[in-house]
Amino acid sequence: MASSSSSWELPLVAVCQVTSTPDKQQNFKMCAELVREAARLGACLAFLPEAFDFIARDPAETLRLSEPLGGNLLEDYTQLARECGLWLSLGGFHERGQDWEQTQKIYNCHVLLNSKGSVVATYRKTHLCDVEIPGQGPMRESNSTIPGPSLESPVSTPAGKIGLAICYDMRFPELSLALAQAGAEILTYPSAFGSITGPAHWEVLLRARAIETQCYVVAAAQCGRHHEKRASYGHSMVVDPWGTVVARCSEGPGLCLARINLNYLRQVRQHMPVSQHRRPDLYGNLGNPLP
Repeated sequence: MASSSSSWELPLVAVCQVTSTPDKQQNFKMCAELVREAARLGACLAFLPEAFDFIARDPAETLRLSEPLGGNLLEDYTQLARECGLWLSLGGFHERGQDWEQTQKIYNCHVLLNSKGSVVATYRKTHLCDVEIPGQGPMRESNSTIPGPSLESPVSTPAGKIGLAICYDMRFPELSLALAQAGAEILTYPSAFGSITGPAHWEVLLRARAIETQCYVVAAAQCGRHHEKRASYGHSMVVDPWGTVVARCSEGPGLCLARINLNYLRQVRQHMPVSQHRRPDLYGNLGNPLP
């Protein structure tokens, strides 16, 4: 299906691709350069990937480098959003929560800032990646991280209503269906996919989530080698509600841009009204409505 609206009048979003390391100061410098470039290009919202703050070498270093939401790093991003005058999706912050003293574990927290630098939403990753993929090395996110307790209702932004998720969450369509039923028009999957799962699953999962929910999907990704123990697949992209990849980052750090056409989204949903054709009497609500 083709979009018919004039592109110049549609909101522009920027998807940033970075290579985080354990050096938090250098990571912020790299992300800030991309955010400022996004602002110069006219984006109203910039998306950063999971672990935009850092990727550590082991769980102990992860815990040591983590901060509360009220710490110095989030203050830097608050000032950056105000300076650039755009919204920021901070796709996975290593957060010391209010229970840090008791648990000594953190949350993987997706933070949404508005153009004034205010935190308008936080979502703590609900599905933790504890997997063993041959050739990719074991991943035990639960060694340092607590799963979030709930989903976050979609948030109105200059680009549309955004549903927040993180990386491994994309493997659970119940989550995306719940966000879509709650009014999401854009689903976000900031990620750090590995070198084995990336080529096999990354694009097909993102396109599937877009097609089944008839939403835009925005996926900012980590790329390249972070340190001697870890590398990421990259291939940040934006998928439209028909399942077409409309923007994709090239190799290495950088950004790609996409226009969000909500009239087109409504056309897709009108022409193929799958949400009206569901049969919860047969299989229940796979994505229960959010409170």
